Amino acid sequence: MKKAFKSTFILLLLGFLAIEVSAQEQNMAYNENSVYPIKYANQMYNRTVWRRMDLKEKQNRPFFSTSNEITRLIIEAVNNGLIYPYEDDSLNKRMSKEQFLENLKLPTDEPDDFGTADAGFGDDSGGWGGDTADSGWGDEEETAPSVQYYDATQLNIMRIKEDVIFDKVRSRLYWDIQSLEMIIPATEVATGIEKSVGVFKYKDLEQLFRSMPDRAIWYNRQNTAHHRNMADAFLLRLFSARVVKVSNPRNDWIQDISPDQRSALFKSQQEEYKLIEYEHNLWEY
Repeated sequence: MKKAFKSTFILLLLGFLAIEVSAQEQNMAYNENSVYPIKYANQMYNRTVWRRMDLKEKQNRPFFSTSNEITRLIIEAVNNGLIYPYEDDSLNKRMSKEQFLENLKLPTDEPDDFGTADAGFGDDSGGWGGDTADSGWGDEEETAPSVQYYDATQLNIMRIKEDVIFDKVRSRLYWDIQSLEMIIPATEVATGIEKSVGVFKYKDLEQLFRSMPDRAIWYNRQNTAHHRNMADAFLLRLFSARVVKVSNPRNDWIQDISPDQRSALFKSQQEEYKLIEYEHNLWEY
């Protein structure tokens, strides 16, 4: 009787362990950041591509319609706690809301001290000829100027990170967007260097866009009766964004290995054509 009970206990324990291991393998079988995940075992080809999306380009203007700019929706969502920014496109470490707002602050040359004796108002009487309590001007405390932030219309650069995956089961190439990075363009920064505001998991943004059908609108300029949700617009790849990096051992950007802007543009187009050619040649065998 004891042996039978012991055997049953061991079998149950092994069963639970097998279920746990199976669950762990199941969790590791997919990319958790993918909106439409593909099993790693089914991926015959996978490369990561980074793209630069200028929202002021004509093709991208539908994402940047007045009052419904994609950048405005993202900033409002962060303020309302609906989504969280990340520090980089690895999506491993969240950025605090305070840091995100700090990145959005406009640079200012205002002095940090207000109401001092050297502020140009004369002596300690405030320069009004008497005690401040009887000056008739009310409270004499200086108030610091309100903090100014970049407007959503100034943030017209987005960086897209996506995986190019060929699914050998369905025999189809997929473009799996992983993240969107909001960038302040160099023309808006005193240093003349682009500044990252925050990186967002596209899976979170896709859910956000789906939950805002009245605001997350890809504006259809040809037929205003049939606008599209931004999530559908990304899925249908209705945007224009040039390649700025393709996964490589040294993690080099195209700009870093090109002598000038013109060469970088040609190299970007070459990388785009290589991806198109690869997809085309898949059907030649």
